Amino acid sequence: MSVFVRRTGMVLLMAVAGSLLSACSPDAAQGQGTAGAPAAQEMAWDALVPKEWDPTQRYRNISLEALRDNDPRAIQMLDEMRAVWDNAPVNVALDGKPAKLSGFVVPLDATQDGIREFLLVPYFGACIHTPPPPANQIVHVIAPAPVKGLHAMDTVRVSGTLKAARYASADMGVSGYEIASAAVERVAVTQGP
Repeated sequence: MSVFVRRTGMVLLMAVAGSLLSACSPDAAQGQGTAGAPAAQEMAWDALVPKEWDPTQRYRNISLEALRDNDPRAIQMLDEMRAVWDNAPVNVALDGKPAKLSGFVVPLDATQDGIREFLLVPYFGACIHTPPPPANQIVHVIAPAPVKGLHAMDTVRVSGTLKAARYASADMGVSGYEIASAAVERVAVTQGP
């Protein structure tokens, strides 16, 4: 099996894993953030994806196993898939609504004072170790002040008003949503029994 096929399969599996993250909302939390954020129920990541959007539909009848990594068709398909994911539609019904999401931190401005701006992603390694998820699975978060002690891939819960807004990071990916003036709290991840 070619590396392209494994990577493409992994990307699709990661997207599914992201939607499953919402079912893993840890109970133990250490709060750090702002007061006065709008109250909201924990939102599932799959709520951010419009129900009619299916990015895999165009690839269902293609035999990925027949393509090698250096095959121009494979390269073209990967470029097309990245463009589709970067332009993924958002759920406009959520625009302006109070939201609370748990996910992983991808720093955009780490300083010795902390991180004020980051991408929130639904699964570990997204945007850093693996290709970025679709834009409708990335939230650009801006805290009112730097959050001390926050690091890449830390698990956090973010609360605030969800806005449909594109943000493109040259290195990390394109987000389809934004939460400005976000309350950010670290979430202690507990291992199973």
